[in-house]
Amino acid sequence: MDEVDRDTRGAVTTLSADRASLDEFAQHAREAVDGWLDRALPPAASEPATLHSAMRHSVFAGGKRIRPLLLLATAEIFEDDLEPLLPAAAALELIHTYSLIHDDLPAFDDDDLRRGRPTCHKLFGDAVAILAGDALQTLAFEQLTCAAAALEHPRRWLAASAAIARAAGSIGMCGGQCLDIEASGRALEFEDLRSVHAAKTGALLAASTEAGALLAGADADATARLAGFGRTVGLAFQVVDDLLDVEGTLEELGKPPGSDSGRDQPTFVTHLGLDGARREAEDLRDQALELLAPFGGAAQHLHALANLIVERRA
Repeated sequence: MDEVDRDTRGAVTTLSADRASLDEFAQHAREAVDGWLDRALPPAASEPATLHSAMRHSVFAGGKRIRPLLLLATAEIFEDDLEPLLPAAAALELIHTYSLIHDDLPAFDDDDLRRGRPTCHKLFGDAVAILAGDALQTLAFEQLTCAAAALEHPRRWLAASAAIARAAGSIGMCGGQCLDIEASGRALEFEDLRSVHAAKTGALLAASTEAGALLAGADADATARLAGFGRTVGLAFQVVDDLLDVEGTLEELGKPPGSDSGRDQPTFVTHLGLDGARREAEDLRDQALELLAPFGGAAQHLHALANLIVERRA
């Protein structure tokens, strides 16, 4: 880890300096996280080269790194030095990327494009894509456990790792994906739809803020409040995704719009209409921001991220 720490420290230590704008914060954070990911992932030429190439193809496909940003912006409320938290930020992105690889498979969403590039299975085949997702998930927990063993505050790292594991598992992201599959072609009550996406999309976003608070040593009340922020903004994220599925373009989304409606999938737009879904996203954003009130200006980047999530066009 020492070599990686030296290589990334310059980018990371600027994150909190002078309370930089969100654009500056995000740029430095993405550079630092991408540097860590580049070192954590095996080289594309190392055997099995096909698997390692598939992993790298998906990780470096141009993601926004929202989950790492949420973790680092949360920790920033309590800590000035964010560099030690890079393994956790990278682990979240690895788990998110594995989920996207699997979501794109023919057995799930059967998508040909992701972020404007061919999906993993279109380039490498279904079997290698499944293995790439599996390998990214296990690499994520390797990053977390190695950090717990090597860095200060191992109990914090174990608690954060457990939170991330729960969010990714059968009561979180995977469970939500299963419920979403079962909902295809069926009418869902609105609260059931919210429950599906609170798990499928919201759980890992909530874990991002919860883990950030745990790793930074926040007390139980602050951690619960910040996890609630992540849960609420995570649901808003899905509402906006449903809006973009109707209103977005191929250039904006990096994949054809209308994929959910084409699969007869219940969405927030089918329940609420376009205007109602916009109001729902804004209401959720407002609820999330209320949870940040006790943290004042220290949470300015979380505040800005909530606005970005609701106002984004991709």
